[in-house]
Amino acid sequence: MSQLLANETAIVTGGASGIGRMIALTFADHGADIVVADVRETPREGGEPTHEQITTETDQTAVYVECDVTERADLEAAVDAAEDLGGLDIMVNNAGIHNETPFFEVTEEEFDQLIDINVKGVFLGAQVAGQRLIENDEGGTIINMASLAADQGASYQTIYTASKGAVKSLTYALADVFGGHGVRVNAIKPSFTETQMLAQGGMGEGEAGKQLEKAMLGATPAGRFGEPEEIADVALFLASDLSSYVNGESVSVDGGLGHT
Repeated sequence: MSQLLANETAIVTGGASGIGRMIALTFADHGADIVVADVRETPREGGEPTHEQITTETDQTAVYVECDVTERADLEAAVDAAEDLGGLDIMVNNAGIHNETPFFEVTEEEFDQLIDINVKGVFLGAQVAGQRLIENDEGGTIINMASLAADQGASYQTIYTASKGAVKSLTYALADVFGGHGVRVNAIKPSFTETQMLAQGGMGEGEAGKQLEKAMLGATPAGRFGEPEEIADVALFLASDLSSYVNGESVSVDGGLGHT
Protein backbone atom coordinates (compact mmCIF):
# COMPACT_ATOMS: atom_id res chain seq x y z
CA MET A 1 0.00 0.00 0.00
CA SER A 2 1.27 3.49 -0.81
CA GLN A 3 2.19 5.92 1.94
CA LEU A 4 0.35 8.96 0.60
CA LEU A 5 -0.40 10.12 4.15
CA ALA A 6 2.77 8.97 5.89
CA ASN A 7 3.47 10.86 9.15
CA GLU A 8 0.05 12.55 8.97
CA THR A 9 -2.65 12.60 11.65
CA ALA A 10 -6.32 12.81 10.74
CA ILE A 11 -9.53 13.35 12.66
CA VAL A 12 -12.63 11.75 11.14
CA THR A 13 -15.91 12.80 12.73
CA GLY A 14 -18.58 10.16 12.42
CA GLY A 15 -15.71 7.75 11.91
CA ALA A 16 -17.27 4.78 13.70
CA SER A 17 -19.64 3.80 10.89
CA GLY A 18 -20.41 4.05 7.20
CA ILE A 19 -18.46 6.41 4.97
CA GLY A 20 -16.57 7.88 7.92
CA ARG A 21 -15.37 4.45 8.99
CA MET A 22 -14.13 3.67 5.50
CA ILE A 23 -12.33 7.02 5.27
CA ALA A 24 -10.57 6.32 8.56
CA LEU A 25 -9.55 2.81 7.45
CA THR A 26 -8.35 4.05 4.07
CA PHE A 27 -6.31 6.87 5.55
CA ALA A 28 -4.68 4.43 7.96
CA ASP A 29 -3.87 2.06 5.09
CA HIS A 30 -1.99 4.94 3.50
CA GLY A 31 0.07 5.82 6.56
CA ALA A 32 -2.02 8.19 8.70
CA ASP A 33 -2.68 7.96 12.41
CA ILE A 34 -6.37 8.40 13.14
CA VAL A 35 -8.64 9.99 15.73
CA VAL A 36 -12.11 8.47 15.39
CA ALA A 37 -14.47 11.14 16.75
CA ASP A 38 -18.03 9.89 17.11
CA VAL A 39 -20.94 9.73 19.54
CA ARG A 40 -20.68 5.94 19.44
CA GLU A 41 -17.71 3.61 19.47
CA THR A 42 -19.18 0.56 17.74
CA PRO A 43 -20.10 0.54 14.03
CA ARG A 44 -23.80 0.64 13.15
CA GLU A 45 -23.12 -2.08 10.60
CA GLY A 46 -21.51 -4.29 13.24
CA GLY A 47 -17.96 -5.49 13.60
CA GLU A 48 -14.88 -4.27 15.40
CA PRO A 49 -14.63 -0.59 16.41
CA THR A 50 -12.82 1.41 13.77
CA HIS A 51 -9.89 2.44 15.95
CA GLU A 52 -9.36 -1.14 17.13
CA GLN A 53 -9.42 -2.47 13.56
CA ILE A 54 -6.81 0.09 12.52
CA THR A 55 -4.58 -0.85 15.43
CA THR A 56 -4.97 -4.56 14.66
CA GLU A 57 -4.60 -4.48 10.89
CA THR A 58 -2.13 -1.66 10.23
CA ASP A 59 1.05 -0.21 11.69
CA GLN A 60 -0.77 3.01 12.52
CA THR A 61 -2.02 4.38 15.82
CA ALA A 62 -5.72 5.08 16.26
CA VAL A 63 -7.80 6.31 19.18
CA TYR A 64 -11.48 6.82 19.80
CA VAL A 65 -12.79 10.07 21.27
CA GLU A 66 -16.44 10.39 22.21
CA CYS A 67 -17.52 13.46 20.27
CA ASP A 68 -20.81 15.27 19.74
CA VAL A 69 -19.94 17.65 16.90
CA THR A 70 -22.42 20.23 18.17
CA GLU A 71 -20.24 20.64 21.29
CA ARG A 72 -17.09 22.71 20.89
CA ALA A 73 -15.46 21.06 23.92
CA ASP A 74 -15.81 17.62 22.33
CA LEU A 75 -14.18 18.80 19.11
CA GLU A 76 -11.39 20.43 21.08
CA ALA A 77 -10.83 17.09 22.83
CA ALA A 78 -10.54 15.39 19.43
CA VAL A 79 -8.00 17.97 18.28
CA ASP A 80 -6.03 17.52 21.50
CA ALA A 81 -5.98 13.76 20.85
CA ALA A 82 -4.59 14.44 17.38
CA GLU A 83 -1.89 16.61 18.89
CA ASP A 84 -0.94 13.73 21.17
CA LEU A 85 -0.43 11.59 18.05
CA GLY A 86 2.02 14.06 16.56
CA GLY A 87 -0.06 17.04 15.45
CA LEU A 88 -3.21 17.55 13.41
CA ASP A 89 -2.85 17.54 9.62
CA ILE A 90 -6.26 16.50 8.24
CA MET A 91 -9.78 17.24 9.49
CA VAL A 92 -12.67 15.33 7.94
CA ASN A 93 -16.03 16.82 8.93
CA ASN A 94 -18.09 13.76 8.06
CA ALA A 95 -20.62 13.38 10.90
CA GLY A 96 -24.21 13.92 9.81
CA ILE A 97 -27.77 12.70 9.97
CA HIS A 98 -30.56 12.30 7.43
CA ASN A 99 -34.24 13.24 7.50
CA GLU A 100 -37.06 12.25 5.15
CA THR A 101 -39.97 13.94 6.94
CA PRO A 102 -42.30 15.61 4.41
CA PHE A 103 -41.76 19.37 4.29
CA PHE A 104 -45.04 20.43 5.90
CA GLU A 105 -44.57 17.89 8.68
CA VAL A 106 -41.04 18.87 9.70
CA THR A 107 -41.02 20.05 13.30
CA GLU A 108 -38.82 22.80 14.67
CA GLU A 109 -37.11 20.18 16.81
CA GLU A 110 -36.25 18.07 13.75
CA PHE A 111 -35.03 21.13 11.88
CA ASP A 112 -32.85 22.32 14.75
CA GLN A 113 -31.33 18.88 15.35
CA LEU A 114 -30.39 18.30 11.72
CA ILE A 115 -28.99 21.79 11.16
CA ASP A 116 -27.05 21.60 14.43
CA ILE A 117 -25.32 18.36 13.44
CA ASN A 118 -24.97 18.79 9.69
CA VAL A 119 -24.10 22.50 9.53
CA LYS A 120 -23.06 23.71 12.97
CA GLY A 121 -20.99 20.54 13.40
CA VAL A 122 -19.06 21.25 10.21
CA PHE A 123 -18.67 24.93 11.11
CA LEU A 124 -17.33 24.17 14.59
CA GLY A 125 -15.14 21.34 13.33
CA ALA A 126 -13.53 23.63 10.78
CA GLN A 127 -13.20 26.44 13.30
CA VAL A 128 -11.57 24.36 16.05
CA ALA A 129 -9.36 22.28 13.75
CA GLY A 130 -8.53 25.22 11.50
CA GLN A 131 -7.31 27.32 14.40
CA ARG A 132 -4.96 24.53 15.45
CA LEU A 133 -3.70 24.05 11.90
CA ILE A 134 -2.89 27.74 11.70
CA GLU A 135 -1.14 27.67 15.07
CA ASN A 136 0.93 24.67 13.99
CA ASP A 137 1.96 26.63 10.89
CA GLU A 138 2.48 23.51 8.79
CA GLY A 139 -0.56 23.74 6.54
CA GLY A 140 -3.16 21.03 6.33
CA THR A 141 -6.43 19.94 4.82
CA ILE A 142 -10.09 20.20 5.80
CA ILE A 143 -12.61 17.98 4.02
CA ASN A 144 -16.34 18.55 4.49
CA MET A 145 -18.97 15.96 3.61
CA ALA A 146 -21.69 17.57 1.52
CA SER A 147 -24.02 15.69 -0.84
CA LEU A 148 -25.37 15.65 -4.36
CA ALA A 149 -28.51 17.00 -2.67
CA ALA A 150 -26.65 20.30 -2.31
CA ASP A 151 -26.92 20.72 -6.08
CA GLN A 152 -30.21 19.05 -6.93
CA GLY A 153 -32.51 19.16 -3.94
CA ALA A 154 -35.32 16.69 -3.42
CA SER A 155 -38.85 16.97 -2.09
CA TYR A 156 -38.42 14.01 0.24
CA GLN A 157 -35.40 15.46 2.05
CA THR A 158 -35.93 19.20 2.23
CA ILE A 159 -34.02 20.05 5.40
CA TYR A 160 -31.23 17.61 4.55
CA THR A 161 -30.90 19.37 1.19
CA ALA A 162 -30.72 22.74 2.93
CA SER A 163 -28.03 21.51 5.30
CA LYS A 164 -25.82 20.09 2.57
CA GLY A 165 -26.23 23.22 0.45
CA ALA A 166 -24.95 25.16 3.44
CA VAL A 167 -21.96 22.83 3.78
CA LYS A 168 -21.07 23.30 0.13
CA SER A 169 -21.25 27.10 0.33
CA LEU A 170 -19.40 27.14 3.64
CA THR A 171 -16.60 25.14 2.04
CA TYR A 172 -16.10 27.82 -0.60
CA ALA A 173 -15.94 30.54 2.04
CA LEU A 174 -13.53 28.56 4.21
CA ALA A 175 -11.16 28.00 1.31
CA ASP A 176 -10.82 31.77 1.18
CA VAL A 177 -10.51 32.10 4.96
CA PHE A 178 -7.68 29.56 5.19
CA GLY A 179 -6.04 30.08 1.82
CA GLY A 180 -3.33 32.38 3.15
CA HIS A 181 -2.40 29.88 5.82
CA GLY A 182 -1.60 26.90 3.60
CA VAL A 183 -4.78 25.05 4.58
CA ARG A 184 -6.89 23.66 1.75
CA VAL A 185 -10.66 23.20 2.19
CA ASN A 186 -12.74 21.00 -0.10
CA ALA A 187 -16.03 19.12 0.00
CA ILE A 188 -17.22 15.76 -1.28
CA LYS A 189 -20.72 15.34 -2.71
CA PRO A 190 -21.73 11.67 -2.71
CA SER A 191 -25.01 10.49 -4.11
CA PHE A 192 -26.62 7.32 -2.80
CA THR A 193 -24.02 5.09 -1.16
CA GLU A 194 -24.38 1.53 0.13
CA THR A 195 -24.25 2.22 3.86
CA GLN A 196 -26.33 1.23 6.86
CA MET A 197 -28.01 4.65 6.71
CA LEU A 198 -29.29 3.91 3.21
CA ALA A 199 -30.32 0.38 4.19
CA GLN A 200 -32.41 1.77 7.04
CA GLY A 201 -34.69 3.85 4.87
CA GLY A 202 -32.50 6.57 3.41
CA MET A 203 -35.04 7.01 0.61
CA GLY A 204 -38.11 6.89 2.76
CA GLU A 205 -40.33 4.13 4.00
CA GLY A 206 -42.57 1.59 2.27
CA GLU A 207 -43.49 1.37 -1.38
CA ALA A 208 -42.67 5.02 -2.05
CA GLY A 209 -39.10 4.44 -0.88
CA LYS A 210 -38.77 1.36 -3.10
CA GLN A 211 -40.04 3.26 -6.12
CA LEU A 212 -37.66 6.13 -5.46
CA GLU A 213 -34.74 3.72 -5.17
CA LYS A 214 -35.68 2.14 -8.50
CA ALA A 215 -35.95 5.56 -10.12
CA MET A 216 -32.59 6.73 -8.78
CA LEU A 217 -30.89 3.55 -9.98
CA GLY A 218 -32.43 4.05 -13.41
CA ALA A 219 -31.24 7.66 -13.54
CA THR A 220 -27.65 6.84 -12.53
CA PRO A 221 -25.47 6.18 -15.60
CA ALA A 222 -23.25 3.84 -13.57
CA GLY A 223 -26.32 1.64 -13.00
CA ARG A 224 -25.61 1.16 -9.29
CA PHE A 225 -25.13 3.04 -6.05
CA GLY A 226 -21.69 3.95 -4.77
CA GLU A 227 -19.61 2.03 -2.27
CA PRO A 228 -18.06 3.64 0.81
CA GLU A 229 -14.61 2.75 -0.53
CA GLU A 230 -15.24 4.94 -3.57
CA ILE A 231 -16.01 7.94 -1.40
CA ALA A 232 -12.99 7.22 0.80
CA ASP A 233 -10.69 7.13 -2.23
CA VAL A 234 -11.77 10.65 -3.17
CA ALA A 235 -11.18 11.77 0.41
CA LEU A 236 -7.70 10.23 0.19
CA PHE A 237 -7.00 12.21 -2.96
CA LEU A 238 -8.17 15.46 -1.34
CA ALA A 239 -6.15 14.77 1.82
CA SER A 240 -2.93 13.97 -0.01
CA ASP A 241 -0.43 15.99 -2.02
CA LEU A 242 -1.97 14.53 -5.17
CA SER A 243 -4.50 17.37 -4.86
CA SER A 244 -2.04 20.07 -3.79
CA TYR A 245 -3.64 22.66 -6.13
CA VAL A 246 -7.25 21.66 -5.49
CA ASN A 247 -8.90 24.15 -3.16
CA GLY A 248 -12.45 25.41 -2.67
CA GLU A 249 -13.93 22.56 -4.69
CA SER A 250 -16.94 20.31 -4.12
CA VAL A 251 -16.28 17.00 -5.84
CA SER A 252 -19.25 14.96 -7.03
CA VAL A 253 -19.00 11.20 -6.49
CA ASP A 254 -22.33 10.15 -7.92
CA GLY A 255 -21.93 7.70 -10.79
CA GLY A 256 -23.06 10.45 -13.17
CA LEU A 257 -26.43 11.04 -11.50
CA GLY A 258 -25.84 14.75 -11.14
CA HIS A 259 -25.45 15.18 -14.88
CA THR A 260 -28.48 13.33 -16.17
